[in-house]
Amino acid sequence: MKINPNYLKLNERYLFSQISRKVSDHQARHPDQTIIRLGIGDVTRPLVPAVIEAMRRAVAEMGEPATFRGYGEEQGYGFLREAVCSYYSRKGVNLSDDEVFIGDGAKSDLGNILDLFSADNTVLIPDPVYPVYVDTNRMDGRRMAFARGSEDNRFLPLPDLQVRADLIYLCSPNNPTGAVYTAEQLRQWVDYALEQEAVILFDSAYESFVCDDQLPTSIYQIEGAARCAIEFGSFSKTAGFTGTRCGYTVVPRALSLDGASLNQLWLRRQSTKFNGVSYIVQRGAQAAFSEEGLRQIKADIAYYQHNARVIAETLTELDFWFVGGEHAPYIWLKCPEGLSSWAYFDDLLTRCGLVGTPGSGFGTNGEGYFRLTAFGERSQIETAMTRLRHGSLSLRL
Repeated sequence: MKINPNYLKLNERYLFSQISRKVSDHQARHPDQTIIRLGIGDVTRPLVPAVIEAMRRAVAEMGEPATFRGYGEEQGYGFLREAVCSYYSRKGVNLSDDEVFIGDGAKSDLGNILDLFSADNTVLIPDPVYPVYVDTNRMDGRRMAFARGSEDNRFLPLPDLQVRADLIYLCSPNNPTGAVYTAEQLRQWVDYALEQEAVILFDSAYESFVCDDQLPTSIYQIEGAARCAIEFGSFSKTAGFTGTRCGYTVVPRALSLDGASLNQLWLRRQSTKFNGVSYIVQRGAQAAFSEEGLRQIKADIAYYQHNARVIAETLTELDFWFVGGEHAPYIWLKCPEGLSSWAYFDDLLTRCGLVGTPGSGFGTNGEGYFRLTAFGERSQIETAMTRLRHGSLSLRL
């Protein structure tokens, strides 16, 4: 018997588990200190009324013989896939419902999609980046190259024509930096993928935070993307489903490799390894895309966007360099006084009782930077910024 040796190459702890341990140790030493967490990107607003009502009706249906449902459709119920298609039509993107696959979240599908691709492929990943992109490929032993984000490119790296890639991860708005690609920048990535005969894995988990109609919220708003891109959507940050679990993956029928349809391969994979998301949750997700649901969700998004402005205004006042916040729930700042990202983490926790996310946890190019999240209650965000002002002053003194 042999284990997969690639698992031994992973960091011992997942980034957010490491943060949780450090915070727990600090709290044990300082039990009277109130800790404000601006680290993990978990939502705090409850599910909106339209979603709750739809789920209650679905629960009632499951309690009646005439409306009880057992196993669902392998791709997800038709009513939700059609709702996703309708949502995309608002963006000017036409999908058929057999190109949409309902899953239990973008994180799962971003890892599971790799089942379709050989471990011999080379993967191009932005740096800094959501750690799951790196770890899931490391588990399979794939070669990885990195597109380096920096202050010079405002953490929006563009293709290097000298780099060969088979799979390309893109996330816009980006986690962790909050930076958003323009249509022209995404066009460069699509052209590069088509030239390389590569597949883009496009993570659009934060698309609902984009408040500028000139910025794309789907890779399919770029001509040619249906021939080279798979898109992953999520209800987690859009509709507060982090504890409810629902997402979707779009695999266009036009996308094929070596004469094989990736749409059909993904259907085969899902029908074999995945039994679907519960009917109750899918009814809630459908309601999130209703007119009333979208209106209610927009109010919650606006709440987080206001939080982001509060953080951004404070950082501007304190003369921090940062990106993000305008079209994303994340703010990516440069650590003050030349501190490393973990040193700044310890400093904020010790002196201010604030928890953020060290940039080095997102990759080599994240060192010296730090992520704050706008997910949280308004009063806590305001208190956190008051503490940050006082802490920054004492640090400089």
